[in-house]
Amino acid sequence: MTEKRKQTSEPDRGTPMPEPHEAPQQIDRRGFFRGAAMLTVGGFSTRAGLAQTSAADGSPVDAERADTAGLLEAQMQRAQRWGGRDPADWVRPRPDVDHNVVIVGGGQSGIAIAYGLKRKGVGRVEVIDRAEPGQAGIWRTTARMHQLRTPKSLAGPEQENPILSFQAWYETLNGPDAYDALDRIPTLAWADYLDWYQQVNGISVRYRTRLLEIEPQGDLLRLHLDSEGERRVETTRKLVLANGYAGAGGPNVPGFLRSLPSEFWTHTASPIRFDTFGGKVVGIVGAGSSAFDAAAVALESGAAEVHMFNRRPYVGYPAPRQPGSPPVDRGHANVLAMSYELPDAVRWRNFVARDRRVATVPPDSIQRVMVFDGFRLHLESSFSDVAVSDGRVVANGPGGSWQFDHVIAGTGYRIDLSAQPELAGINESIALWRDRYEPESGEDNAAGAIYPYLGAGFEFLPREGTGEDYLRNIHCFNLSGMLSFGKPVGDIPSTQDHPRLVSAIARDLYVESVDTATHRRFINAPAVAPDPAPYQRALQQRRAQEAA
Repeated sequence: MTEKRKQTSEPDRGTPMPEPHEAPQQIDRRGFFRGAAMLTVGGFSTRAGLAQTSAADGSPVDAERADTAGLLEAQMQRAQRWGGRDPADWVRPRPDVDHNVVIVGGGQSGIAIAYGLKRKGVGRVEVIDRAEPGQAGIWRTTARMHQLRTPKSLAGPEQENPILSFQAWYETLNGPDAYDALDRIPTLAWADYLDWYQQVNGISVRYRTRLLEIEPQGDLLRLHLDSEGERRVETTRKLVLANGYAGAGGPNVPGFLRSLPSEFWTHTASPIRFDTFGGKVVGIVGAGSSAFDAAAVALESGAAEVHMFNRRPYVGYPAPRQPGSPPVDRGHANVLAMSYELPDAVRWRNFVARDRRVATVPPDSIQRVMVFDGFRLHLESSFSDVAVSDGRVVANGPGGSWQFDHVIAGTGYRIDLSAQPELAGINESIALWRDRYEPESGEDNAAGAIYPYLGAGFEFLPREGTGEDYLRNIHCFNLSGMLSFGKPVGDIPSTQDHPRLVSAIARDLYVESVDTATHRRFINAPAVAPDPAPYQRALQQRRAQEAA
């Protein structure tokens, strides 16, 4: 066992992570701008800072808030004016259908896909999310990093409309210099931006609504929902699963942790009661980015010790950029947008290579924990023999024995469609990679074999011989699309693929709406002479002018 800790004579306990904004139950325009006026360069609430510098009557505070709200109001008006009015809904209605499209997930992917469909002229789109209002997605719940892990220059959900970009929003609030000074995008600033994006584009989300079951009905889909505690069935022509990393199998939790009572362990994908960790000893299984972020919050919340266990002999992290050097533009967004077009063998090998590599941890996430004396990193170490004794978790492994008050699993996610309850009735008919591709010797990968083999529009494909063509109306925009599309679908790098998905849905609805019999009658109908009245009036006016 290798143990590593920060040695300091006067340890710096670090700055506690700012608390997320309290999410409103409903977001209206006035309330949104009032809340957005509390932003600063970091995207965090500055209520305390403003109070320290304001006059006794509070007028500077009110003035600053009003000024910021005015800037955002003006930005919203520009975005709406320059974007033009939304196209009319051209999709031919069907009397037996409630929705043209239902999107499961009201986070960054769900609202951006809904915006794209609106701009494409596809109406009757419903976005649902099981979360409480203001809590959809991860950015105010389980995303514990201070900054996003992606470059700030990466395209977001604006879909080639620059005025809807994060940069335009951020510079409106803080100015170009503030944006240029950013290393990466602050997490809470990104959450605030997504709120604004949803508001300016008029995207409604039906919260507290969960998809329970998908039932095929011919070419339609009957969705069994739990909405506000009420069971109901609604029909749709298209379904988009934009339900994030946890929507394709759920957290990957080692079996030995599942054997413990649930109050003694938590996965990083779930809310964690960090406020109960004061003076406690915490164990963390895994050494990826989420594990480091959880360790940091635990220490910032007063944990006495945090022990992180990594099976590998090192922690991977990207090479730091030299001071003053320009950001590296790998052009990877443009390249990855074409990954689906690669041969199956290349896509498979890319996945296998990625699976074998160690995921890198941003240097600032590492630095965040290293300022604490209570942080311990155990390299080439693990444990699997666990039990609860005297109210603590006793863990034994090759490197020793430890006792923890709580254990956190930073072990990522698994892809297994059979683990999703809402897919139970259709899972057996979905084509997987093992059904369509046989890897060469030495390139086997059991995890990759059960990824869904998706179509070019992220749609499920039926297994050969099943005849379940309705599956093509279910578009899977979550982590299970990584093998087919070469990127973590649902994460920020996949926002470039929103137009691909939107176009695929619009194309299918357009082709489906063609009535060949009506079209034949229209084409073969005899030509009808136009009404001569406009010509005759123009002729009379000309004669009158000549006579005058």
